Formats: sequence, C-alpha cells, structure tokens
Amino acid sequence: MQSYLKRISILVLSISLTVSFTNCKAVDNANNKQKGGVIGATGGAILGAIIGNNVGEGGNGELGAVIGGVVGGTAGVLIGNKMDKQAQEIENEIPGAEVERVDDGIVLTFDENSGVHFDTNKSTLTPDSIETLNKLAGVFKEYPDTNILVVGHTDSVGAEDYNMTLSKQRAYTVKDYLVNQGLSQGRFTTNWFGETQPKYDNSTVEGRAKNRRVNVAIVPNEEMIAEAKREANEN
Repeated sequence: MQSYLKRISILVLSISLTVSFTNCKAVDNANNKQKGGVIGATGGAILGAIIGNNVGEGGNGELGAVIGGVVGGTAGVLIGNKMDKQAQEIENEIPGAEVERVDDGIVLTFDENSGVHFDTNKSTLTPDSIETLNKLAGVFKEYPDTNILVVGHTDSVGAEDYNMTLSKQRAYTVKDYLVNQGLSQGRFTTNWFGETQPKYDNSTVEGRAKNRRVNVAIVPNEEMIAEAKREANEN
C-alpha cells in the first residue's frame, strides 16, 4: 500500500510540474510521446529533428551512440519533467535558439541567426557564439545526468569533401569549447554531415544561412534513468 501511495504521489507531483512549464514553447509543442509516455520508441524522432527527412544516413561520427529509447510509465514522466525544466532554462538563457522537446530529449538548432555561427570557411567561434555557448554550458552544469550530441552541417557552396571536413571541424570546435568550460568529455558525442543533409533550400541566401547550422541533442544518461526508476519503484 505504501508503495502504491508513493507512486500516486509521484504521479500527482509530476503532473503539477508539467503544468508549471506550459509557458515553454518547446514543451507546448511536445505531445505525450515526447514527454516520455510510451515505451519502446527509438531515437528516430530525435534523429529526424537533427537531419530532417534523411534519417538512415548516419554521417561520419557515432550518431546513435548517445541516443536511446523512450522511458515509459511514471519514470518517463519524471524524466520528462526534468527535460522540460532544462528546455525552459535554455529558452530563457538563449532566446534565439530553436528548442524542441523530442521523445525524452531536447534538440537545439543554431544557425547564423540564433546564437552559434561561424565566419565563411572558418571553424573558429565568433564572439557572439562564445557568449551563447557560455550560457549553454551553465545550463549543462545544472543537469549533469545528461549526454550531449553535437552535429555539424554546411550549405552546398564549395566542394563536398571540403564541406564534410568543415562540418567536422565546427562540431569539434563546439564540443571542445564546452569541455573547456568544465563539462565532462565523456558526456559528448560528435557527428558531421557536411552539405548532405540540408533542411532548407540551398538555392536561396536565406536557405544557405539556415543550413550552416549546428545541432545539439540532449538526452538523459543511465544515471538519470536509473534514478527515475528508483523514485517510481520501477525495475
């Protein structure tokens, strides 16, 4: 009976916390599946948010290594609440970033108009990008029980091989900068796609600017999942 009452209490608290974050645009757009309400889903939705409609092409890093499945039941609700809170903090700190709650994770998209960008043919961070990453590092430090995937993309200007290398350099630049801010290197995975995964029309100036992007996916690690299951009395 005590176990049953504890689970009911956790569920009520989780629902209350979920309601409290309804001002977050990323949370407003999340459906029940994205908030951790089902079991057995893969990381396909997160991949789709990163590479558009080209899921299945894995890039050149370890794209799937950091992305797990969706946790269900009360544990999934607890995880979803933590990720909702983190998404809200990121939106507050970096208003220009595109923040999406996808499955149990968060997907951030940065382009030339939203916080992290690079000069043409460069992989060094601009002052504005450094300011954004400092804010992002601060949020990551508050939530140590997450893993982070950094993915680089380019537009289609220039040789394909060159763009592939450039996207790799940019992904590593972002990852290395965050590690240098005191975050554990073990939390990070990198991947890069060059010009092969455009989400926008490369024939326009606006489309090319949006395709020169970096994605950051944030997912719960094993410690967060295990803790949520303990709190929910789920094995």
